[in-house]
Amino acid sequence: MPSKDKQQWREETLSPAVERYPERRESFETDSGLPIDALYAPEDLGDRGYDYAEDIGFPGEFPYTRGVQPSAYRGRVWTMRQYSGYATAEDTNRRFRYLLEQGQTGLSVAFDLPTQIGYDSDHPLAKGEVGKVGVPISSLEDMETLFDGIPLGRVSTSMTINATASLLLCFYIAAAKRQGATPDQLNGTVQNDILKEYIARGTYAYPPRPSMRLVVDVFKYCAESVPRWNTISISGYHMREAGATAVQELAFTFANGIAYVQAALDAGLKVDDFAPRLSFFFVSQNNLFEEVAKFRAARRIWARIMRDRFGAKDPRSMMLRFHTQTAGVSLTAQQPDNNVIRCTVQALAAILGGSQSLHVNSRDEALALPTEESAQLSLRTQQILAYESGAADVVDPLGGSWYIESLTNDLEAQALDYINRIDDMGGAVAAIENGFQMREIGDAAYRHRQEVESGDRIIVGVNRYNTEEPPVEGLMRVDEEAARQQIARLERLRRERDGEAAQAALARLTDAARTDANTVPAILECVEAYCTLGEMSGVLREAFGEQEELAAF
Repeated sequence: MPSKDKQQWREETLSPAVERYPERRESFETDSGLPIDALYAPEDLGDRGYDYAEDIGFPGEFPYTRGVQPSAYRGRVWTMRQYSGYATAEDTNRRFRYLLEQGQTGLSVAFDLPTQIGYDSDHPLAKGEVGKVGVPISSLEDMETLFDGIPLGRVSTSMTINATASLLLCFYIAAAKRQGATPDQLNGTVQNDILKEYIARGTYAYPPRPSMRLVVDVFKYCAESVPRWNTISISGYHMREAGATAVQELAFTFANGIAYVQAALDAGLKVDDFAPRLSFFFVSQNNLFEEVAKFRAARRIWARIMRDRFGAKDPRSMMLRFHTQTAGVSLTAQQPDNNVIRCTVQALAAILGGSQSLHVNSRDEALALPTEESAQLSLRTQQILAYESGAADVVDPLGGSWYIESLTNDLEAQALDYINRIDDMGGAVAAIENGFQMREIGDAAYRHRQEVESGDRIIVGVNRYNTEEPPVEGLMRVDEEAARQQIARLERLRRERDGEAAQAALARLTDAARTDANTVPAILECVEAYCTLGEMSGVLREAFGEQEELAAF
């Protein structure tokens, strides 16, 4: 046993040492405001003690704190999935091919804003936005071009799309069919997480309740026809980017997850029929140890929600599988090379926390879309961490650290408190309609901004260690000619397709949307008749109405 207890050590040794260095404050905390002690010991694990079997366990076993796979990266390293999309389908196809040649192991598609909210590239509201933050996809022809020469029956694809998720999924299924791949061969993820759009991101189209119906329609269709597809990626990433703390990221993500599971159950699905295909998407921020603990707490929270709240029996229903992206909001336009270091720390946190899939942001993303060279450097960051750092050699390498276990417990407890508050409001949808999550995130973002402006929170190169810098050269720019070419192709498609077949398919989608029928088969029929994204979204807007901006106050 130690010769002195922790309190005695603090009084005799720590306090005098702190007094000698007044420039370092005595009180520290994580980004979520959790207090950080200078030393951790077994007594810091909480009043209920350290129940190894119930709280920690072994990797691959309930409650999955230490990972959902027993071998973690010893069996297979995470999927390296760099997020890409810009200008035109042809340009993005070339970027995909380049990244695959460089060793990327999965594709991740960024769509432009018109595609995300259901407008064709030639719609007046799309002007100035075509191809700017992602690839424009207005028709099956665009999707076929996007994946030309890429075998969809063998590659894993993630699509970051929400309001129009079922439409883009159908474009993908139809494009795969034309390559000769069957739906049961397809492997990937469609984000399909509409609730976080109302909370933090804003690319919604229809009101929350009919949007939830579209989410569940995808669950139903894929359970029967696309069994290897992840039907949703329930996302904390965007809420954290909007200013949420790590605690709020966990709580609001899982409150949304609870709403999706309940909606599927209410629609008649059985939990173990769809829950194994649920996936998640988290950010990895700069605070290394809090982020590692967050991922560990996340697995434990979800396992217990699925077992204890929803009665899941299949272990796969309780396993939280997630993709991670480094924090875009942490990237600075000042001293952009610093972003390489930030992203490396964030990527390391995701790996130490057991992420199944990872995207590392690029150094120049605070200024423009990433160039080919900076995207390659981000991929090389992952590869060096995987094969040179030793971080992938041990399962849950920080497990058993008193600090990590204490943080894991604290994050879990505070996230569950938030979830209980949301339950008391009637669930995530009711809380969204009352603006609760938006207010909480807004308050957290305001506190963060005040800390930066006061200098209490140091951002290197922004409010400390500033330097005069020349303008950054070689940034990527999207040529306006790309948008003109996209619009011309779309106009040609409308002229050359079978117009009667397209209108008949749209009429059947109208009927499906106005009844309780699953909309996905009707959408797939429209896609194969070369109906456009905007035409199909217009039918759904007519049936469901259009969501106006939600007020947070």
